[in-house]
Amino acid sequence: ELWVLLEEHQDALELIMSKYRKQMLQLLERRKSEDAEPVLKVHQANCGEIESQIDQICEMGEVIRKAVQVDDEQFFKVQEKLAQLELENKELRELLSISKESFEVGREDLP
Repeated sequence: ELWVLLEEHQDALELIMSKYRKQMLQLLERRKSEDAEPVLKVHQANCGEIESQIDQICEMGEVIRKAVQVDDEQFFKVQEKLAQLELENKELRELLSISKESFEVGREDLP
Protein backbone atom coordinates (compact mmCIF):
# COMPACT_ATOMS: atom_id res chain seq x y z
CA GLU A 1 0.00 0.00 0.00
CA LEU A 2 2.80 2.38 0.83
CA TRP A 3 4.39 1.61 -2.50
CA VAL A 4 1.16 2.43 -4.37
CA LEU A 5 0.68 5.58 -2.30
CA LEU A 6 4.25 6.64 -3.08
CA GLU A 7 3.69 6.14 -6.80
CA GLU A 8 0.43 8.10 -6.67
CA HIS A 9 2.18 10.84 -4.74
CA GLN A 10 4.99 10.96 -7.35
CA ASP A 11 2.45 11.06 -10.19
CA ALA A 12 0.62 13.92 -8.47
CA LEU A 13 3.92 15.79 -7.98
CA GLU A 14 4.88 15.24 -11.63
CA LEU A 15 1.47 16.59 -12.72
CA ILE A 16 1.84 19.62 -10.44
CA MET A 17 5.40 20.26 -11.64
CA SER A 18 4.40 19.95 -15.30
CA LYS A 19 1.59 22.49 -14.76
CA TYR A 20 4.01 24.72 -12.87
CA ARG A 21 6.58 24.52 -15.68
CA LYS A 22 3.89 25.28 -18.27
CA GLN A 23 2.69 28.34 -16.33
CA MET A 24 6.27 29.56 -15.81
CA LEU A 25 6.94 29.18 -19.52
CA GLN A 26 3.80 31.18 -20.35
CA LEU A 27 4.78 33.82 -17.81
CA LEU A 28 8.26 34.13 -19.30
CA GLU A 29 6.85 34.40 -22.81
CA ARG A 30 4.47 37.16 -21.69
CA ARG A 31 7.29 38.94 -19.93
CA LYS A 32 9.45 38.81 -23.03
CA SER A 33 6.67 40.33 -25.11
CA GLU A 34 5.99 42.91 -22.38
CA ASP A 35 9.70 43.76 -22.18
CA ALA A 36 9.89 44.08 -25.94
CA GLU A 37 6.74 46.19 -26.17
CA PRO A 38 8.21 49.43 -24.70
CA VAL A 39 11.30 49.06 -26.85
CA LEU A 40 9.10 48.50 -29.89
CA LYS A 41 7.03 51.60 -29.06
CA VAL A 42 10.16 53.73 -28.68
CA HIS A 43 11.51 52.30 -31.94
CA GLN A 44 8.27 53.12 -33.76
CA ALA A 45 8.26 56.65 -32.30
CA ASN A 46 11.86 57.15 -33.44
CA CYS A 47 11.00 55.84 -36.89
CA GLY A 48 8.18 58.36 -37.14
CA GLU A 49 10.51 61.16 -36.04
CA ILE A 50 13.16 60.11 -38.52
CA GLU A 51 10.61 59.94 -41.34
CA SER A 52 9.37 63.45 -40.56
CA GLN A 53 12.95 64.73 -40.47
CA ILE A 54 13.66 63.06 -43.81
CA ASP A 55 10.55 64.74 -45.24
CA GLN A 56 11.74 68.11 -43.91
CA ILE A 57 15.21 67.56 -45.39
CA CYS A 58 13.65 66.69 -48.75
CA GLU A 59 11.51 69.84 -48.62
CA MET A 60 14.56 71.94 -47.74
CA GLY A 61 16.47 70.33 -50.59
CA GLU A 62 13.68 71.25 -53.01
CA VAL A 63 13.66 74.84 -51.74
CA ILE A 64 17.44 75.03 -52.09
CA ARG A 65 17.24 73.57 -55.60
CA LYS A 66 14.68 76.22 -56.60
CA ALA A 67 16.79 78.98 -55.01
CA VAL A 68 19.85 77.81 -56.93
CA GLN A 69 17.83 77.75 -60.14
CA VAL A 70 16.56 81.29 -59.55
CA ASP A 71 20.07 82.43 -58.63
CA ASP A 72 21.50 80.86 -61.79
CA GLU A 73 18.85 82.57 -63.92
CA GLN A 74 19.63 85.89 -62.25
CA PHE A 75 23.36 85.33 -62.77
CA PHE A 76 22.85 84.65 -66.47
CA LYS A 77 20.71 87.78 -66.81
CA VAL A 78 23.42 89.86 -65.13
CA GLN A 79 26.09 88.27 -67.34
CA GLU A 80 24.01 89.02 -70.44
CA LYS A 81 23.43 92.63 -69.35
CA LEU A 82 27.15 93.03 -68.59
CA ALA A 83 28.11 91.72 -72.04
CA GLN A 84 25.56 94.05 -73.62
CA LEU A 85 26.93 97.05 -71.69
CA GLU A 86 30.52 96.14 -72.59
CA LEU A 87 29.55 96.00 -76.26
CA GLU A 88 27.76 99.35 -76.03
CA ASN A 89 30.75 100.82 -74.21
CA LYS A 90 33.10 99.59 -76.94
CA GLU A 91 30.88 101.06 -79.65
CA LEU A 92 30.60 104.38 -77.81
CA ARG A 93 34.38 104.52 -77.37
CA GLU A 94 34.79 103.92 -81.10
CA LEU A 95 32.32 106.72 -81.85
CA LEU A 96 34.13 108.98 -79.43
CA SER A 97 37.48 108.20 -81.01
CA ILE A 98 36.05 108.93 -84.48
CA SER A 99 34.61 112.18 -83.17
CA LYS A 100 37.97 113.17 -81.63
CA GLU A 101 39.78 112.36 -84.86
CA SER A 102 37.38 114.44 -86.93
CA PHE A 103 37.65 117.29 -84.44
CA GLU A 104 41.44 117.14 -84.57
CA VAL A 105 41.40 117.00 -88.38
CA GLY A 106 39.08 120.01 -88.36
CA ARG A 107 41.44 121.90 -86.06
CA GLU A 108 44.41 121.13 -88.23
CA ASP A 109 42.61 122.56 -91.25
CA LEU A 110 42.13 125.87 -89.48
CA PRO A 111 45.00 128.38 -89.86
